[in-house]
This record gives sequence, structure tokens and C-alpha cells, in this order.
Amino acid sequence: MKVLFDVAHLYYLPQYLPVWNELKKRGVSCLFVFHKGTEMMSILSAVIKKEVLPSKWVATDLEAVNLYQTEKTDWIIFGDSTSQLSRLPDNVRTALLYHGIGVKSCYYDADLMGMNVRFVEGEYRLQELRRRYPDAILVSAGFAKLDPLLPVGHGKMSPFDLVAAGLNPNRPTLLYAPTFYPSSIERMPSDWPKQFENYNLIVKPHFFTFCKAPYRYQRKKLKSWSGYNNTYIARPEEYSLLPFMASSDLLISEASSAFFEFAALDKPIVWCDFLKLRWSYRGPFRYRFHIRMDRGMEKFHNIGPHVEKFQDLKGIVDQQIRNPGQYHQQRKLSTKWLLGSMDGHASRRIVNYLLFGSETVCRA
Repeated sequence: MKVLFDVAHLYYLPQYLPVWNELKKRGVSCLFVFHKGTEMMSILSAVIKKEVLPSKWVATDLEAVNLYQTEKTDWIIFGDSTSQLSRLPDNVRTALLYHGIGVKSCYYDADLMGMNVRFVEGEYRLQELRRRYPDAILVSAGFAKLDPLLPVGHGKMSPFDLVAAGLNPNRPTLLYAPTFYPSSIERMPSDWPKQFENYNLIVKPHFFTFCKAPYRYQRKKLKSWSGYNNTYIARPEEYSLLPFMASSDLLISEASSAFFEFAALDKPIVWCDFLKLRWSYRGPFRYRFHIRMDRGMEKFHNIGPHVEKFQDLKGIVDQQIRNPGQYHQQRKLSTKWLLGSMDGHASRRIVNYLLFGSETVCRA
């Protein structure tokens, strides 16, 4: 058997790698297909070398299809929708391993449902997808990305080294992981690390913040924070949030998959509602922002306190560090419904399906 991973963006890798590791254990041949012309190719090349990934590059979708034909693969795993499905050979099966928990309404787009199978994280999404797409083949597997962080996971994930980064291991560590849009980065003061001088501050931006032209002002913010000795700005090649999650005591972010991933570790989160919206999303056009987001996820927005303005952030962070168990029950419930089983074997269930198909119950 042969399995190919379509890597349209670097941030798909944390979801793919646990599955790849399980496939390697089973003796399955794998190949990662990276797309040329995507962001920061030198960074991609460095990651390929570091992770020792079997890989090939393609420049266009047509080149990708030709590669998939010549490789004679059995499965192609995608992290998002693709325009290539109709041109693939009939004997090639396709699977969607979505790159995150998904807090936006596009999680349910019809473009994501054209593959042979979709691996689903938790019961809430499984029920909703079945309601919308009753004929789709859906496999409840859990969230493979977190397998390396769980005690019984087959992979080993080393925590981020605070000392090597020049941070104080005796201080609480805050992880600020803003998304690219809509983001709170522009609303954060240039001196905010100084206001949190009793904490270590790790800033892990989205990959698009580093490489997309519209987010150049976000990069200026990162530069202004980098001079503080209690602050570490993650580099683009540090693509995975997992090591930083392992070393951090609390997560600060906006509506993003990272919240639910961090909450699954039963650590406190602080939710920033002060966002920089484009003009086309403000005032009478704010409804566009609400359309963009998955309103059904609002029932899970209670996993931590919300902050309406930056001036209130410090006090709420202090309170959550003192009382990390305050939202324990809410985190436990959201994890059960959104991420499914946290036994560390999500990637094993995915591989079981790839190898044995629908006839076999996908046990760990």
C-alpha cells in the first residue's frame, strides 16, 4: 500500500505527522507532496529536512494530478478542499483529515465532502455532518494532532525548552497564539510584554502572519515585542503549536482551533474578543463576520473567560493562573464533544481505516 499526503500549507503537518508515524510502523510507503509557489519555500525545505520527510514538489494542480497517477498510490490525504478530485484515477481513494477543529462556517462546505471518506474529530461534528450530508462516509477517529502530547500516544513530543530560549522556568508561562484574521495582534500594545513582566510570554503567530502581504503590520507588532527579555517570538520554521502548548500554563487567543486543543489538556484559556476587523466587516457589515464564523460553536465558547478590551486582560490572566480549575467542567465537556476520544490513538484509528476499510471497526 502507498499513502500520499497533500501539503498545500505547512500548518497541515501537525495533523499529518502522527498518522505518518503510525503508517511507518505498519510498513506502509508514504510520500508528502508539497506545492511550489506557496509561502516561504525555504522554510518548507528546512522542515522537510528536519522531519526527514519523503517528499516531492509540484508546481501546479495538473502536475500534482500527474504525480498522483505515476506514483500509483492507494490513498491521498488532504487537509482541506481540493480542485483535483475529478481528475484523479478511479482506483485512487481520497480522505479528508481536516487541519483543525474548525470554528468557521466553512467547516461544513460542500467542497469538503467530495472525498471517499472524511475523518471526524468528535460526536458534535459527526452528528452535524450526518445531518447535512447523510450519504457521506464519515469515520469518528478523534484528533490525531494531539496524540504526541497524550501519555499513551505513540509519539514523543518534547516540550519547548524555556531555559534555552532565555526564559525563566520559575515563572508561569503564557502562550499567545493569535490567528491571522480576524486577529487581536493589532489591538495589543507595543509594550504589552512589559505589563506582563512576571510571566514568560511565548508568541506563536499563524504562519500567514509571517508570509502574507496583508499582515505586514502584524509583523511590525512582533518586532516591537521581540526586544523584551520575558518574550519569545516563535520562528516560522517552528510550525507546530504542540511543543509550546506542552510548556505553557495558559493560552491567550481569539476564536481558533488552538483554544479547543489547549483546553483538551485541561489548561486555562483566555478568549480575546477585541479584534481588528477589516472595514468590510465593520458597522452595518459586521454580519459578514458572523457569517464567516460557525454560530453552532457558540455553545462551546464557555471554556474560559472572554476579554472585551486589552485593559482587562492582565487581571483575568492573573485570576486564571491562580484558579486554573475554574473552567474544568466546561473544558471537559467541550473536549468530549469536539475532539472525541483522548486516548492518544486517533492516528491508529485513522490508519486502521486506511488499511482495512469500512468492514473493520476502527478500534485503537
